[in-house]
Amino acid sequence: MSDIDERHEARMKRKKDVVDQAIAAARVERGVLVVNTGTGKGKSSAAFGVVARALGHGMKVGVVQFIKGRSDTGEEAFFRRQPDVQWHVSGEGFTWETQNRARDVATAEAAWDQARALLRDPAIGLVVLDELNIALKYHYLDVATVIADLAARPAMQHVIVTGRAAPPELVEVADTVTDMTMVKHAFKAGVKAMPGLEW
Repeated sequence: MSDIDERHEARMKRKKDVVDQAIAAARVERGVLVVNTGTGKGKSSAAFGVVARALGHGMKVGVVQFIKGRSDTGEEAFFRRQPDVQWHVSGEGFTWETQNRARDVATAEAAWDQARALLRDPAIGLVVLDELNIALKYHYLDVATVIADLAARPAMQHVIVTGRAAPPELVEVADTVTDMTMVKHAFKAGVKAMPGLEW
């Protein structure tokens, strides 16, 4: 065996020992609160990938989309055909489109009522609250109320919250937080949002 192969084998053995110890130490089983935030693309797409994963494990899933108003997205077209998915588009469009704060608040509150119903249902294994962070950023919803409702959910229910600018209070109580950073985006170079990739 060459020196490089020996070094690689030794390094991978050390790595395996570390990973095995971490796996053995993780004994708690409960629902996990995930926050996907940041300026980069892929926050919602990552959540919808987990929807597919959850369905593969036989779980029931609920999705509430805040802010977003379009109902022609590929993910909605696909997941609405799945009998174990409840899908609710609760927004009226991005905030720069509506330009009406009172209406945006009322829409967000109605969406939260729908989300709260999912968060109280122990039959739902995964709840995705898409673009909730935006509703919290603009104070359309009270962050303390949202956090209290998240904390009161069934013990084994997972939740994924997406959107830019996650409030610090939500980041603090979340179990897993990913901050997606934009490096490049085709739209900045004049490429239109393309169906099947962007929506």
